[in-house]
Amino acid sequence: MSTIANRYEFALLFDVQNGNPNGDPDAGNMPRFDPETGHGLVTDVCLKRKIRNHVTLSKEGVKDFNIYVQEKAVLSAQRKPAYEAAESAAAPNTVEYARDWMCKNFYDVRTFGAVMSTKENNCGQVRGPVQIAFAKSVEPIMSQEVSITRMAVETPAEAKKQDGDNRTMGRKHIVPYGLYVAQGFVSAPLAEKTGFSEEDLELLWNALANMFEHDRSAARGVMSSQRLFVFKHQDKLGNAPAHKLFDLIDIQRKDGAEGPARSFKDYAVTVGKAPEGVEIIEKL
Repeated sequence: MSTIANRYEFALLFDVQNGNPNGDPDAGNMPRFDPETGHGLVTDVCLKRKIRNHVTLSKEGVKDFNIYVQEKAVLSAQRKPAYEAAESAAAPNTVEYARDWMCKNFYDVRTFGAVMSTKENNCGQVRGPVQIAFAKSVEPIMSQEVSITRMAVETPAEAKKQDGDNRTMGRKHIVPYGLYVAQGFVSAPLAEKTGFSEEDLELLWNALANMFEHDRSAARGVMSSQRLFVFKHQDKLGNAPAHKLFDLIDIQRKDGAEGPARSFKDYAVTVGKAPEGVEIIEKL
């Protein structure tokens, strides 16, 4: 399938109920937030991980849709087949051939790019056509610490310490409710270099819409993709600045929705008129 011929931007609205959308290990795993404004943050790395996981589930065993950055993966071993393929083909430029092989075989490499220019099995660097910024909550969030108990212990030694009472105490951090907006960008010129196709693009939209459905955990509470707006430009270089397109999305509290927001229904989302040369597509 041919590579994409249009530039895109997208905005994903997602929310969390009674969960931790992205804990900060340097802050006791508290939900990430901007200390100056109190707005919650979710990193691009966190969102890309969920996209990768969705692709792994939906394209398991499908050729050319492998995932390079996996949990506990040894990256040099992931690149080894690329070098073996270059040697079999007697490629005049091993690194260049291996880089193209990685783009063809790994969805996340041709989508997000990768730094693979390490000493072992050097496959160069790939600048991916899809980039995602940190997601930010619409309103300041409140991080709540909740005490929890465990009714069992791990070892007999722990049981003796508890004097017959096997309950142990713990804590977890939650956000009672938060609505977040993640902004993303898709470059057609970079897609030409990695082979990012229309099929890959549709898989990206599908992943953004459904990536929380198979990523459930007690720590993350209930997370949901609520709306997905895609801005499609007529040509590959674009027809309007990205920031002006994102400004078209207006998120306000509904009349009568007083007090802290506790549901997506507390918000009204409207979209302004797109400038000439740009089409607004609602994928969710």
